[in-house]
Amino acid sequence: MPEGYDVLLRDGGMAHVRPLRPDDRDALHELVDRSSERSAYLRFFTGGRSTAHTYMNRVTSPAYHGHALVAVMRERLVAVAEYIPIDGGRADLAILIDDAVHGHGLGTLLLEHVALDAAEHGVRELVADVLAENRPMLRVLRDLGLDVTQRNEGGTLHVTISAEPTARLREVIEARDHEAGRASLARVLTPRSVAVIGASRDARAVGHQVLRNLIDGGFPGPIHPVNPKAAEVAGLACHDKVPSGVDLAVVAVPARHVPAVARDCADAGVAGLVVLTSGFAETGRRDAEAELLKICRTAGMRLIGPNCLGVVNTGARLNASFLPHRPVQGRVALMSQSGAVAAALLDRLEVSSFVSVGNKADVSGNDLLEYWEDDPGTDVIALYLESFGNPRKFARIARRVAARKPVLLVKSGRGDAGGRAVRSHTAAAATPDVAVDALTRAAGVIRLDSVHELIDAAKLLAAQPLPEGPRVAVVGNSGGPQAMAADACESHGLSVPELPPGLLDARAAAALGNPVDLTADATAAEIGAAVRALAGSSEVDAVLVVYTPPFGSGLEETRRAIAEAAKGAPKPVLACVAGHDGLIDGRVPSYAFPEQAVQALAHAVRDAAWRRSAARPAAVSVPADAEAARQIVRDALKEQPDGGWLPPEAAVSLLRCYGVNVTESIEAHSAEAAAEAAARVGLPAVLKAVGPVHKSEVGGVRLGLQTTDEVRQAYHDMSARIGAEMTGALVQRLAPGGVEIIVGGVNYPAFGPLVMVGMGGVLADLLADRAFRVPPIADPAAMLAELRCAPLLHGYRGAPAVDAEALQDQLVRVGQLLDDLPQVAELDLNPVIVSPDGALAVDARIRVLSCQPPPSPLLRRLR
Repeated sequence: MPEGYDVLLRDGGMAHVRPLRPDDRDALHELVDRSSERSAYLRFFTGGRSTAHTYMNRVTSPAYHGHALVAVMRERLVAVAEYIPIDGGRADLAILIDDAVHGHGLGTLLLEHVALDAAEHGVRELVADVLAENRPMLRVLRDLGLDVTQRNEGGTLHVTISAEPTARLREVIEARDHEAGRASLARVLTPRSVAVIGASRDARAVGHQVLRNLIDGGFPGPIHPVNPKAAEVAGLACHDKVPSGVDLAVVAVPARHVPAVARDCADAGVAGLVVLTSGFAETGRRDAEAELLKICRTAGMRLIGPNCLGVVNTGARLNASFLPHRPVQGRVALMSQSGAVAAALLDRLEVSSFVSVGNKADVSGNDLLEYWEDDPGTDVIALYLESFGNPRKFARIARRVAARKPVLLVKSGRGDAGGRAVRSHTAAAATPDVAVDALTRAAGVIRLDSVHELIDAAKLLAAQPLPEGPRVAVVGNSGGPQAMAADACESHGLSVPELPPGLLDARAAAALGNPVDLTADATAAEIGAAVRALAGSSEVDAVLVVYTPPFGSGLEETRRAIAEAAKGAPKPVLACVAGHDGLIDGRVPSYAFPEQAVQALAHAVRDAAWRRSAARPAAVSVPADAEAARQIVRDALKEQPDGGWLPPEAAVSLLRCYGVNVTESIEAHSAEAAAEAAARVGLPAVLKAVGPVHKSEVGGVRLGLQTTDEVRQAYHDMSARIGAEMTGALVQRLAPGGVEIIVGGVNYPAFGPLVMVGMGGVLADLLADRAFRVPPIADPAAMLAELRCAPLLHGYRGAPAVDAEALQDQLVRVGQLLDDLPQVAELDLNPVIVSPDGALAVDARIRVLSCQPPPSPLLRRLR
């Protein structure tokens, strides 16, 4: 079982789950003593508690051979769940929970975790005897998400639970995790009362500014300044310590005092802390931050920060921050890891809520996505991140959220990974930033390059409906900027189609097609009429109005006409008003330059397309001998504990476990052996050096060897040229001609697997024509279509079309291999020769590395 970890419960509370230890005996007896006779009877089927106490002695004795988890809340052991293997892949299941924590979802969570652990240890069925009158337990077992059968014998139900995870289990675990995550932040972001600890009388102090912002923002609940040296601050009576009944405490005291303050808050039952104070991990004091987090987790408090600006919820009139200006209410929820970036964004965006996460010791973007997914005041979620805490979990949550609301991301730090002494073509190309791109793309997250781009996209997505396609009508009073808009549309993959006759009035129809140039003297009424007609047309999916003031009716009248024409439009209407950024009448986003407007619109078009594709069936797994593949990896790591490149024969065997089509190869360690191998595989032959990473750069590849003598001589020449780096050679039959493609992949401990495809052979690095996906790969055809070399697969300039579907199949199989085997650090198939008869990998390199298995997505836990 995994070591201890923290979990969220249905009501937002916390527990610490860990394996049972022998020294838990006293705590287990205390749990039995606190249990009612009714609870003891339902668990042990006997009156009194003596049977329960005897059992607790047994489970903590050296003879105990079961697997047990305990849950601890506020340093008290409150539950134990176990399974004991019996026979034939079956195990007995049991659980006891403190009466005081019934109804919090703890029993369901422990049973989930016990069942998952049992399945990992080869248990196929969990069995339990439950009294028919124990309806709550029967309901928990029935709703667990696993397949359950039951048989009634004399008032006792014999329950059998299949330990094999099901699709329903995944769904209910995700739903429970979402419910718990949202509940844990509800009292933090919509508190009934707030305490400001460190509320100074000095108006320049951070604590005073927070207090002032709460008061001036009209927070409707009690506000408690905490300052033992003052009787009152800002007209409010001060407290020496945080009073009981406080939901949210904002901490603005020196770093050395923060742990003591956190303990006071824990004693008072505070739900969440916002620690503004700096001087923790960002200055190297990681131990101090870990101590603060431990205090909060033990008490069940959520922690925002430390080293942050605070939190804002405009709908709840909560401004628990020291921002210099009051944020304006809007439909965008904003999270920022940087205070400076947050301040810049809040000057330009209207927000529903804002959270400055600072060091992200606890609350992160993952938690906030869970909360904002169901927030009725939020239509768009915007994130500025400097680091990912749990990128795999981020991808799972974001994919679900992005199907309902746009998720925008600016992620700083696009530098290369570095640090690999030996890297394959794929590993050199698939940097961590490429992994972030692939991860966010798979999740439907809109990744942006700059804060300015985020502002532009958020304005449009929060104010206008999503477009149904890429067709854009450009209309306005200035030909030059309209032409620039049309050019930008083309560069962003949008189309500017010709408009049907009769769509516009005579003056507009006289303009040359689309863009529709109404000329500089067009009135506001004429521009409005054109916008209204275009917005009602089925021939376009979006309308971009380009207006250069002060011509025509002037700036204000034209802005009013645009807003009125856009009212109720079933498609997005946006404007480029030269030199003017903002919102027109709170509804129509306006941009100073046409390129800004088009870029924002392109993001909206891609988001709408992703949402449509997200409803398609997920990737289907391919038949594979995964256990044989794992054994190959285990054997290799036994031989090379520090990891390394698989021998060619082992690499081929591993690929064939997943049905990847690989050419026959024979490894030879002498010229004579190479000649004999050529006779076996058939001539003409190919000789490839074993040892160098990039063989072609050192003369380690010889093609088209017609005789065994040529093979023998080629081996001698190659060995003399390369020297000690050459440890042998591979002999293969020359493959038929075709399109050379590279297929590869990497596994990052944090991000997981990533698959690459691109132009292969010696041109792989030179042309850098590549596409990436996070497996499982559901869209291999679309992946190939992204390549500039894609026309080569379909018959280019008279060449025959090749079997692109066979290449797609290779991509899916390689993706599944990487998903199943996190120890495969790098994989290169270069080239894969794609011919009309199929796809054949003629060179394969695989590097394995010992690693911890990735955390199960089914195991609910705080990061």
